[in-house]
Amino acid sequence: MNVRTVEIRTGKQRIVEITDYLTEFAREANTDGLLHAFLPHATCGLALIETHAGTEQDLEAAIDRLLPPDERYHHSHGSRGHGASHVLPAFVSPSLVLPVERGEVVLGTWQSVVLVDPNVDNAVRSLRLSLLAG
Repeated sequence: MNVRTVEIRTGKQRIVEITDYLTEFAREANTDGLLHAFLPHATCGLALIETHAGTEQDLEAAIDRLLPPDERYHHSHGSRGHGASHVLPAFVSPSLVLPVERGEVVLGTWQSVVLVDPNVDNAVRSLRLSLLAG
């Protein structure tokens, strides 16, 4: 099994496209199998969305409506609304599994993989990639 950990610098960005990290990893493995991506963090997740068409802003707005970044949460340390960040992984999973064929990640025409991170308290994330050859 091929394994790699990649450091992602999110800064203040809440939606960061990470498709290139996955495609590079799969190409280097040059095999068929399943690529597993995992964020070992309690306040962020991975999503498949269309990017560069306004979807990132729509996703941010939807998350703010669903999980308002305010003081209503019992989990209240950190920046304003930090409790909402801890609820996010229940809706945007911290892991994702994608098929790989001949070293290429199989994605739909408009699909990209993004890291969703509303937690402004941490600007660096670890992305663990593993490929189980089949």
